[in-house]
Amino acid sequence: MKAFIDPPQSIPFYLKIGIWISKKVTGRDLLPAKLLSWYPKVAISSGIMESLVAHKDLNLDKRILKLVRLRTSFSVACPFCIDMNSYDYDQFGITPEELAALQGKIEIAVVETFSVREIIAMEYAVLISRAPLVFGQDFVDKLKEYFSEREIVILASTAAQVNYWARLLQALGVPPAGFSGQCEL
Repeated sequence: MKAFIDPPQSIPFYLKIGIWISKKVTGRDLLPAKLLSWYPKVAISSGIMESLVAHKDLNLDKRILKLVRLRTSFSVACPFCIDMNSYDYDQFGITPEELAALQGKIEIAVVETFSVREIIAMEYAVLISRAPLVFGQDFVDKLKEYFSEREIVILASTAAQVNYWARLLQALGVPPAGFSGQCEL
């Protein structure tokens, strides 16, 4: 598979540094970073957003944020996002059964290993990924019962970040990068 457009022939030096860092961190020469070089402002702002997104916080551990990223990726059906966010899912204590639930192959409610907080966070990720955005008062009350204001902002921004990448990458036709052969739409 190939993206809708090719990267520019000439990439500004300051963006090459970011591309090099991205390759160093991920172990892959990522196409999105190169494609965004067509418009350096979006390349820089996207890189900053990616570098500052939460990966853990006080009561929001890496697992719950990984679940939110995965649930969002599957909700928006973004092949690149699914590929990238499913990489090393087992390192976050996510079981094959839980992954099947995230993929929609089985109901999340039947998976006994998900905590109540995880289920609510994943439901929030799905609601954030729909259009139009609709949050029923019952859900908002439940969200506020289980999460602090800070945690709600982190959950919302995590799901929104995946949505950003999903929309941008799908709009450019970016194929998966080959992080994981285990997850499909």
